[in-house]
Amino acid sequence: MDKKKVLIVDDQNGIRVLLLEVFSSEGYNTFQAANGKIALEIVKRESPDLVLLDMKIPGMDGLEILKHIKAIDSSIKVIMMTAYGELDMIKEATDHGALMHFTKPFDIDEMRMEVNKQLQGGTSPGRFAVGS
Repeated sequence: MDKKKVLIVDDQNGIRVLLLEVFSSEGYNTFQAANGKIALEIVKRESPDLVLLDMKIPGMDGLEILKHIKAIDSSIKVIMMTAYGELDMIKEATDHGALMHFTKPFDIDEMRMEVNKQLQGGTSPGRFAVGS
């Protein structure tokens, strides 16, 4: 079975490193990007299963990156991260296909559990995904 791929997009190096360590130790192939341009190159090249995407990134903001990701592959799951309580932006992100959001500082265990749930077929009733 192929390892699931997680892309972490945040302009803060400390957050990227923390999430990289957490999700690598969970057994995922992890990638990181500090901006939208790099993130979209990784999405095109690696086709991640899930993207953890910061809302506020200099240059191309999280909403714009989200729209591009969904245009490249609408099946990629996206969880937004924000340090702000912009409810209108969060609503718009959800309208564009984001699954949910975490407000910084987030509980790393909660995020880990949610990512695991999403990547292990959180939508199917059975515990194991059936496929080729």
